[in-house]
Amino acid sequence: MNSRPIPVPPQGTALHWQLNTPYNYKHLLVLFAIVVLLLVTGQRTEMDRMLVMTTEAVGNLLGIADDSQVVRGLSRVGEAMWPPMISESDEISRLPDLDRDKLPLFSRIEVQQRVEQRMNLETLQLEATTDTIEVLIKPVGYLWTVFVKMIETLEIALWGTILSVFLSIPLAYFAARNYSPNRYIYTAARGIISLLRSAPELIVALFLVLAYGFGPIAGVLALGLHAAGFLGKFYAEDIENADKKPQEALEAIGAGKIKTLWYGVLPQVIPQYIAYTTYILDRNLRMATVIGLVGAGGIGQELKGRFDMFQYGHVMTILIAIFLFVFILDQVQARIRARLI
Repeated sequence: MNSRPIPVPPQGTALHWQLNTPYNYKHLLVLFAIVVLLLVTGQRTEMDRMLVMTTEAVGNLLGIADDSQVVRGLSRVGEAMWPPMISESDEISRLPDLDRDKLPLFSRIEVQQRVEQRMNLETLQLEATTDTIEVLIKPVGYLWTVFVKMIETLEIALWGTILSVFLSIPLAYFAARNYSPNRYIYTAARGIISLLRSAPELIVALFLVLAYGFGPIAGVLALGLHAAGFLGKFYAEDIENADKKPQEALEAIGAGKIKTLWYGVLPQVIPQYIAYTTYILDRNLRMATVIGLVGAGGIGQELKGRFDMFQYGHVMTILIAIFLFVFILDQVQARIRARLI
């Protein structure tokens, strides 16, 4: 192994060196402009008020401050959301097809007293009246309802992801600069990708609900179209950044673009593609709960209905179910990815 000696100047030589400063006045001006911009936008978005209220909340929790609007609000909601609701009850009078001899599993019929305020037509005063009603109690009825809705949400997320993959594959091919036939097609593909990515799922779902009606169809299409924009961009960029040497070798032996892409690019990018797709599936599961708020199916519709009726115990059950489904899906994705890569 040959090694070159480090050059050393002759003894007695005067050394002159200078370390340039990494920053100058231009950097200070840019920093000053950023600070001013943050101060202006922070004031417009009430960051100062947020900081004050958060400080009061922390002080209240530590026993320093006497009161905090944030703590009061969160405590009130927290008390209303606990315990989570797992049972369900229906009045027998509202179930005309109920067979008393064949009740649902674990269900029972109870007699309850209900107090209502009714107006006395003679005195025109509200009076408390007590009615005796029969109620069908399902101990785990609401838990089953949430489970069914979460399965529907998972199905919406799954089919939205499948649709986005099928849409993004041709978009990625034409949006990759080194494989697109010409710059016009390249620009058009990039424009479509930007258009799909720029429209939020919630807005797309609003229009699709008007077109397809309430239900999962609008949810699948909204998630699929929006996610196709992201996957198309990611897929195309990975095709452009793939190692050129395997592609050049295949082209040298006469392989066409499709074969070069299949044998020279795909083996390089498949791990990233799997990661992108599993992330989109995870994201679609969370977004499927949001678009349900506008009637696009899934657990979101149930969540909005219970929230509007101030039934926070039911809301807590739904939130726990969403967390569990996302956590389990993440674990399954990690195992699948570990086996495929």
